[in-house]
Amino acid sequence: MLFFLLMNQNLIFLNDLAEVLKELLRFFPNLAMTTDSSNSTALHTAAAQGHIDVVHLLLETDPNLAKIARNNGKTVLHSAARMGHLEVLKALVSKDPSSVFRTDKKGQTALHMAVKGQNVEIVHALLKPDPSVMSLEDNKGNTALHIATRKGRSQFVQCLLSVEGINMNATNKAGETPLDIAEKFGTQEIASILREAGATNSADHGKPPNAAKQLKQTVSDIKHDVQSQLQQTRQTGVKVQHIAKRLKKLHISGLNNAINSATVVAVLIATVAFAAIFTVPGQYVEKPTEGASLGQAHIARTAAFLIFFVFDSLALFISLAVVVVQTSVVVIEQKAKKQLVFVINKLMWMACLFISIAFISLTYVVVGSHARWLAVCATVIGSVIMLTTIGAMCYCVILNRIAELKKRNIRKAESRSRSFSVSLQSDSELLNSEYRRMYAL
Repeated sequence: MLFFLLMNQNLIFLNDLAEVLKELLRFFPNLAMTTDSSNSTALHTAAAQGHIDVVHLLLETDPNLAKIARNNGKTVLHSAARMGHLEVLKALVSKDPSSVFRTDKKGQTALHMAVKGQNVEIVHALLKPDPSVMSLEDNKGNTALHIATRKGRSQFVQCLLSVEGINMNATNKAGETPLDIAEKFGTQEIASILREAGATNSADHGKPPNAAKQLKQTVSDIKHDVQSQLQQTRQTGVKVQHIAKRLKKLHISGLNNAINSATVVAVLIATVAFAAIFTVPGQYVEKPTEGASLGQAHIARTAAFLIFFVFDSLALFISLAVVVVQTSVVVIEQKAKKQLVFVINKLMWMACLFISIAFISLTYVVVGSHARWLAVCATVIGSVIMLTTIGAMCYCVILNRIAELKKRNIRKAESRSRSFSVSLQSDSELLNSEYRRMYAL
């Protein structure tokens, strides 16, 4: 019940939370001692979240709650110090000043946890009962000054150096002083602060680092870096797979749109080609001759009409063939669908070209011999527009294919020299570039 209330304090006004808990503890005093699977009590939760009123209430109920440690050895004071809740920490220290010396399973005190945070006042509060706590070492021999230096906390380093009696040249089990760590991790600001305070390297004061321990520490650091890199690689892999799935959906959607567009265009071309053969305005006999009467149409034998008839028929039946395929064949697999769209696209090119030729040839039939220049103008205009469109499109496609070929060659060369993580990064960049790729059907 207490854990539920503390983890869901938004259900209750904060100023009423302590009163509610007080009533609960009045009827069920043993609730304060209940723990969860990690051996955390309600005091741990209240301290981690900074509920100072609840902390005071629980400490008044049972001061020994502050001594209960979690499975990892961390006490309530560790949690308050790590989270930076100053008032909570002061309340805990006032109840039990010796709690600042308690360590977790890593050998770290609350001061070790405090220098990992951001509140320098926490450090002052922990040093106030007994400044000698700053000389305590964890299981790796690191003092709070070592930890603050490793984390790059310059304010904490200055705070610890200002305390009288601090050993600024203490060495850990790897034989490193705080100055060694500052130089190792490249924190020049902290290195300068330590030098100004009189700190030295381990080799400067006659305590060379233990080679075996230093090797062990180096291996441990490398292992940690490798694990971090592998974790980052796995996360990158998940992102790449997510992008690949999105890209595949976009590709399939584009193919479906192309299929639908081709169907609509094929129906339009078939309709126009079918109607054109029955609505051809003819050339009529103006002077009666043998075998022909006045007003009789006579275009069937002209070359322009023959060209129109042939190419109009080709456009009609090609378009009808495309419509039949589109309405009869269902393609699920992406590769097969792409091949189908490729073939249909080429057929539609032919249909468009044939219907254009049929239109131009029909202009020579319509205008007659007296206005042939109009048909010539239509031929020139149509040829220029079609050739310019097709030429520009082919030019862009060829440039895109050349750029894609260059990228593929660069990628192959890099894959021979790069590691797995870098190759994943290049794959991610490739997938991102897919959004800018031109798809030529």
